[in-house]
Amino acid sequence: MNKSLFLADDDIDDRMLFEDALNEVYAGVDLVMASDGEELMEKLQQRLPSLPSLVFLDINMPRKNGFQCLREMRERTLLQDIPVVMISTSNEEKIIEKLYSQGANYYICKPNSFEKLKQAIHDVLSLNLQLRATQPSKKEFLLQY
Repeated sequence: MNKSLFLADDDIDDRMLFEDALNEVYAGVDLVMASDGEELMEKLQQRLPSLPSLVFLDINMPRKNGFQCLREMRERTLLQDIPVVMISTSNEEKIIEKLYSQGANYYICKPNSFEKLKQAIHDVLSLNLQLRATQPSKKEFLLQY
């Protein structure tokens, strides 16, 4: 698998768990991690014109949250087609609806076990996320584990 993934999450333990799970599911994937939204946007800018295959984006982060990052990515021509999977501990319907309307590709409520996290990563990377235009129906938007 030749993919470059970005993960933005302010929780260092969650970042390390994600990296471990990803390495068990798909060894050798290039993972770039950011601890907040500002760092994510800086790292995306530094990588231009080479874009990641996918961004996993936490909602609640300091300096710039997931909503702000998603909005900025969708407004910037060079970043707007990057598939974005939102991840959060919240399963509040209002939040999920807002992210769907802002153009996120999928939403995952953070799994509560390592095995479920591995399954979530596997499932997302198995999906065809070639273009932002492939946003699923609202029914398929929420991935639950």
